[in-house]
Amino acid sequence: MLQSIIIMVGAALLETGGDAMIRHGLTRQWIYLIMGAASLVVYGVLVNQGALDFSRLMGCYIAIFFIVSQIVAYAFFAQIPGVRTVIGGLLIIVGGLTVLT
Repeated sequence: MLQSIIIMVGAALLETGGDAMIRHGLTRQWIYLIMGAASLVVYGVLVNQGALDFSRLMGCYIAIFFIVSQIVAYAFFAQIPGVRTVIGGLLIIVGGLTVLT
């Protein structure tokens, strides 16, 4: 189980990083589009290495993705989540924990 969670955190970092690179590439240098696309391909391969069945994997992964994406949004874009985002995120996390157990 711990190995699956570590894999999902790595995948979430690749996905949010890939999305951030694509966002950067759309407004600046096109090379970021290619790097972002490569990151998203690696994310797709990595996230599917876990031992969970697909529906449980995605349910748990979405909760981890939410947490990692909020950290990335704050660290790289100086975006602080609003109250609605926090409330919605808590619901996502509770859902992920429900699917996992």
